[in-house]
Amino acid sequence: MHSLSFFKTFAKKPTRVGAVWPSSNALARMMVKDIGLENASAAVEIGPGTGAVTSVILDAIPDSAEFIAIEIDPGLHEIFTKRFPSVKSHNECASNIVSILRKENIDKLDVVLSGLPWASFPEELQLKLMDAVCEALAPKGVFATFAYLQGTLLPAGKRFGKTLESRFSEVRKSPVVWRNLPPAFVYKCVL
Repeated sequence: MHSLSFFKTFAKKPTRVGAVWPSSNALARMMVKDIGLENASAAVEIGPGTGAVTSVILDAIPDSAEFIAIEIDPGLHEIFTKRFPSVKSHNECASNIVSILRKENIDKLDVVLSGLPWASFPEELQLKLMDAVCEALAPKGVFATFAYLQGTLLPAGKRFGKTLESRFSEVRKSPVVWRNLPPAFVYKCVL
């Protein structure tokens, strides 16, 4: 059901959603692997869609941690809130992450996980979002996002890789997750 809703949203807004199908469980597990989520006191997921990665985040993050999701699409946000009623969520643009943290009385984040379609964004939006993420992260905070293999061949995908290299002290790429549609890998970046 969630996958069909996700596909319908993609069909209406392909540049906002950026994927035809939700992330696989294999990709979700790769997203949370080795990013320190189990020790986080505050984390945010931006662009959770219908929550394909959220379940794995909730399994990994301590119960005492603050966890917030930010989803811009109203339809996906509605599905998300029904699926995860206990998760604090905001139906806003991820560029508002710092003001959302203020509303929630959170100073800085240990981890930001992203399901945003970076390779489909124009440069101005990529930079605006990345600036907001970096401002929200604590020193040595971790940013994790995935990229589809074919997206890294696009100019925006190449530009995004360079943006990560310019903003973070460490940028690692995971092995390719072939059990995802389409195949993807995870960027794991330390501020």
